[in-house]
Amino acid sequence: MNPSRRTVLIAGTAAGLFPLPAFAAARPKAAATPPYASYWYPDSLPAGSPGPGITWRSLKSWRAADDPDLAFNAASVPLAARFTPTPANTTARAGQARVQALVSFGPTSANPSQGSATADYYALTHWAYLDELVFWGGSAGEGLILAPNAPIVDAAHRHGVPVLGNIFLPPVAYGGQLQWTRDLVQKDASGHCPLAAQLVAVAAAHGFDGWFVNAETGGGNTALGRAVLGFVKELRTLGAARGQRVTWYDAMTVNGTVSWQGALNSQNQAFFQAADDMFVDFRWSAATLASSGAKADQLGRSRYELWAGVDVESNGSGTPVDWDAIVPSGKPHVTSIGFYRPEWTRNHLPVGQRAPEDFHAADDRFWTGRSLDPSRPDASDPWRAPAVSVADRSTVTSLPFASVFNTGHGLRWYEDGAVTSDAAWNHLGLQDRLPARRWVVRTAGQRPAVSFDFADAWRGGSSVLVDGELDQPVVVDVYATRLPVGVNTVVELTHRTDAGAVNVELAVATAEPSAAGATPPYTYLAVNSINRGRPVRSVNGWQTVTLPLTGLTGTGTGTGTVHALGVRLTATEGPVRWRLGGLAVRDTATAPEAPTGARVTAATGGDLRLAWNAAPGAVRHYELHRLLPDGTRRFLGGACQRACFLTGLQPEQGETAARFELRAVGELYTTSTPVTVTHPW
Repeated sequence: MNPSRRTVLIAGTAAGLFPLPAFAAARPKAAATPPYASYWYPDSLPAGSPGPGITWRSLKSWRAADDPDLAFNAASVPLAARFTPTPANTTARAGQARVQALVSFGPTSANPSQGSATADYYALTHWAYLDELVFWGGSAGEGLILAPNAPIVDAAHRHGVPVLGNIFLPPVAYGGQLQWTRDLVQKDASGHCPLAAQLVAVAAAHGFDGWFVNAETGGGNTALGRAVLGFVKELRTLGAARGQRVTWYDAMTVNGTVSWQGALNSQNQAFFQAADDMFVDFRWSAATLASSGAKADQLGRSRYELWAGVDVESNGSGTPVDWDAIVPSGKPHVTSIGFYRPEWTRNHLPVGQRAPEDFHAADDRFWTGRSLDPSRPDASDPWRAPAVSVADRSTVTSLPFASVFNTGHGLRWYEDGAVTSDAAWNHLGLQDRLPARRWVVRTAGQRPAVSFDFADAWRGGSSVLVDGELDQPVVVDVYATRLPVGVNTVVELTHRTDAGAVNVELAVATAEPSAAGATPPYTYLAVNSINRGRPVRSVNGWQTVTLPLTGLTGTGTGTGTVHALGVRLTATEGPVRWRLGGLAVRDTATAPEAPTGARVTAATGGDLRLAWNAAPGAVRHYELHRLLPDGTRRFLGGACQRACFLTGLQPEQGETAARFELRAVGELYTTSTPVTVTHPW
């Protein structure tokens, strides 16, 4: 990368924008250090000195007002409500087994707060099957308590998935010290656990949903076991008042020793009752899971509050699992599923050869199954993917709704079909609410390949590519929705044909399918302008067509509900390569207002910290561009916070000051007028 022509993407913010006069920043005196995800020890620190790039911190002494990186680390997207559409197949069930994932997105230390300049990232997209995400990590030499990165929380919340921070008290063999457990559960003069209150404050300030407690340091006694139990009870009580939750890991027993049970039993029952859920260690068997479910029933708790641990770190979708012990076919599910390290779908790929397409292919295999179509599971597949057993969920319930099928990472950045940055990037805060059922394809002929593609996009870093002969009409389900339809509701579809020729129709269903696995009762609306004279906007080879939904509901009032959206493709010349770049459903389209007070808060050479005040009104995220001397705009980054960090900036030839433009981006990807910030070299 030539630093004189490109800047590294690590930006961050999401809110709204309003016009401001150009702001010439006084040269800041503070150094612009990179912000990283937060991590702490409970109280006392290890002996010696931290390694390079590691900062040792005490949670007990943390204060939000004194945290210089909190503006970069605080998530801003609220947890969305979800609904369960009619399942895509006859085996997936609602209201039974749930799915938890323990994911290490990066190292404990030096984990960038707001993305980085690589597409090689675990860009989780199958949120529809997840019920809880744990931000896994921690180490004796870095820190034990981890707050998740804001982009991860923002992406999860858009899809209705709560995210838990991690408390890891490691085994002695991995450097664990029993003093850290004692630090965590210490009491003050009033008999309360001050670190329980601190943990609740951290989660509230950072915008995530609670804590996963993993006490694996051996050597304790019954007194310590009682102290830990009291701590968990207080953490849950205090957290519940703030909408937070606690999950307990099956390790420490009630007598204070560490003995992984692989079951819910008398040794850990008290911890389960003190928490919201429990992760059952991998030592389970069919018999112990059956007894655990029965015991949960006897306690008046749901058996699906037990996550049966499935370790997929080494073999991913090749891991042998006794699925009938957890999610048997033809019988009620026994417990829920707790995946340990499903980021295998990225990590198993050779370093330096982790193309986004290869990662998503492995990830689709993991979550959807060998058929790669949740509407037709492969019964012979030894890997029982979540889509086979668990009904998917959706958060697409209100207007305006839009998606440009941005997965949260890419090889470059596109706007209106043109490249505005050729730097690779990742930032999950920019991820769209993505299609859940990837990919349901209905055809009497040859099934085309359907995938996220990173070679071209309308906006962001990816588009949906349909590639194949299309010897018969093909219907691709895109979204399950509960979108209200009014007299002015329209759908905007942005698409492009790269090869062949194809007739495109929008598929709209205003009712649920007749049964699980059935096709939604679609009505098909012609998209191609040659068919119906639809208004078409053509930019950089992409066409955007606006389709009114008036008259579809059959209510006589022009109102109703859209339950599903898809596309029907009929080839007139093949083979076909067709891209879906954007989809929006709206009544009106307005641009957001702009933020105020944009400023450079710290600078070190070409490294800058920027901050601004939130724009009024609804904003999806902010985007930052650099205005070059030749008048072109280069995308630098974006996020959901009100601060961002840029690194590696260099002056252009003859440039005495860098000029930045900050815009708010709305739910429909409309943008505010720019706020200009200048930084003298």
